[in-house]
Amino acid sequence: MKIFSTLLLMLLVAAACNKKDAGLGKEIIDPDAILNGITTDTFELITYSILEDSTETKNASNVLLGSYVDPKFGKVDASVYTELRLPGLNPNFGDPAQIVIDSFVLALEYVGYYGDLSPQTFEVYELSDSIQNDSEVKYYQFDTIATEGVNWVAPGKGTITPDPINAAVVAGSEVDPQLRIHLDTNRAWDFINQSLTDPATFATNAAFQDFFKGLKIAVNNSNQSTGQGAILYLDINNNPASKMTIYFKLGSEQKTYDFTINSNCADFTHVNHQQANTPVSALIADSTLGQKTFYAQANKVRAMVQIPGLDHLPQNIIIHRADLSLPVQFQTGYRYKPGSRITAASKLSAADVFYTSLGIAGLYSEANKQYDLDIRAYLQSLVNGKLENTGIVISPLYFRNSAERIVFNGVATNNKKKPKLVVTYTTY
Repeated sequence: MKIFSTLLLMLLVAAACNKKDAGLGKEIIDPDAILNGITTDTFELITYSILEDSTETKNASNVLLGSYVDPKFGKVDASVYTELRLPGLNPNFGDPAQIVIDSFVLALEYVGYYGDLSPQTFEVYELSDSIQNDSEVKYYQFDTIATEGVNWVAPGKGTITPDPINAAVVAGSEVDPQLRIHLDTNRAWDFINQSLTDPATFATNAAFQDFFKGLKIAVNNSNQSTGQGAILYLDINNNPASKMTIYFKLGSEQKTYDFTINSNCADFTHVNHQQANTPVSALIADSTLGQKTFYAQANKVRAMVQIPGLDHLPQNIIIHRADLSLPVQFQTGYRYKPGSRITAASKLSAADVFYTSLGIAGLYSEANKQYDLDIRAYLQSLVNGKLENTGIVISPLYFRNSAERIVFNGVATNNKKKPKLVVTYTTY
């Protein structure tokens, strides 16, 4: 299932206006009628969750790396596939007899994280096949590319405690927080020797990428327990600090050589969700469980809210307010915090295969521990017969490039707050 966002509901509402409707403008409605409008909050809500089978992750604004074990959703494991490019053509490393390599480091700039900052074991592999950079070629969260099978991480350097909060120190200077993975210096020698034996490899980026197809960056955290680990958000498209660097001496001179990762490099994230024997898998198998609790999770799970009673609204009404509140289960300070926003989509007709964005962003209220959505325009389009009542799909705002997850209260929850729709309208 893919959700396309090329058509906003507001456009549909605008398209619904014609000469027949022109007399329904706000300016001719008696203000007293608005004040005396009908308000109802007795709508039945049917809530459950659906799986997303195809989330495109190619060239997202940030990539995901790491793993964590969630008590509700199971284990999430994310790895990165990326190309690298030359900073300039035909590099001259100098006389190899005079070169002493100090270190070989893959640096990836943090832009955030989700979970617990406990140690993780990182692995880096050379790709056997190229990532297709053609705009027509798509990569999804389930895609992989074969690797050469040799871990490039320097022995004893793979286990790192991520620190996306504090500045990193590079060559004695503080820089923005970044994940720094020390690689085997023998792999650096492979590049230097190649530049001597076959200089044409470094004559163009195309030739270089034919020689070196890129990297897979992954984690191996088989011993993580529930509540441990995190998914790291990394900027490798728009940040010059994300790169692979050889630190070496040429005689007495300290030098560096960078292999860059930038917006010209194709990349994608592979995300694996291990949901067996979790509350989420139970709900997917039995949607009626969603009446107590239902879920949404980036890359994998979308929440569904169906409101059958909307089919019975009169056609001769103007909707002034339609407020949908979706309370969540969250204790302040818990590591798996709901994101700041959610989005809403729907099938415009029952025959549609895909969902269309409704142009609605529900905001999370810290005080009320709930998301609030204004669905007035959506309901008016239903009443006007421009849409069919197929239900509303709810997703984390950053669905393809975050690890956010949300536990919603269903209408039969044992908790105090339940999801609710309140509608105010007048007739004409």
